[in-house]
Amino acid sequence: MADDGVWRYWSANGLLAAIPTSERALVEPYIQLTQLDHGQVLFEPEQDVVITHFPLTGTMVALVVALEDGNNAEAASIGREGAVGGIVSNGHKPAFARAVTVIGGPAFRIETARIEAAKHKSPAIRAIFERYSDALMAQILQSVTCNAVHSPQQRLARWLLMTHDRVGSTDLHLTQETIGEMLGVHRTTVIRVAKSLQLEGVIRHGRGRVTITDRAGLEQIVCECYSAVVRHFKRAIPLPKPTQKSPRRRNSK
Repeated sequence: MADDGVWRYWSANGLLAAIPTSERALVEPYIQLTQLDHGQVLFEPEQDVVITHFPLTGTMVALVVALEDGNNAEAASIGREGAVGGIVSNGHKPAFARAVTVIGGPAFRIETARIEAAKHKSPAIRAIFERYSDALMAQILQSVTCNAVHSPQQRLARWLLMTHDRVGSTDLHLTQETIGEMLGVHRTTVIRVAKSLQLEGVIRHGRGRVTITDRAGLEQIVCECYSAVVRHFKRAIPLPKPTQKSPRRRNSK
């Protein structure tokens, strides 16, 4: 049986909230509430993804591709709208990218095998995860295009808007190094571009923190890639909006 935290914060993740009430018993008893720390690695490339995580409001995980020279770049970001893992339904489930927590906070965790069993028994749950897989792939494809053709300012604007959507807060605890790793650019580029957005009056940038002060203004600066992914996500899987309610952050070891 699920603990009180699972019952209370279920709707803080949009993918879980989309599961019909009649089907929730297939996964709910096996889910546990946990806390993800900044920088925590959930799995590495080639590891079997045996645990699926559902970030709750305030938490974001990135799928990061690491190169042999030590450089990293984000392939996708996942927050309260989705899941980290649980996509592959049968057989070996090797990861291609590293999953690392960018903004620490609460999440649900469940054995991936339990998700597979639920998808086998419930066409509705299977359809939700298939549609989410399509939406996640759209994000990855659009990110590749954006990184190839758009300016660093537009790319940072897109990433900040996506982060805001995923964590539900305009106050983002992000260092220049973290942003640089996610965008695949040097720290000096992050400083220059963040300063330009601050001069536009759309963000306030300080040590270890970025505050979105004018989201509408940021949406005027961003390239078409942001809205393209949002539109496709809504078409692929019209998720209920996750609630702001989420467990308070606590220290964990």
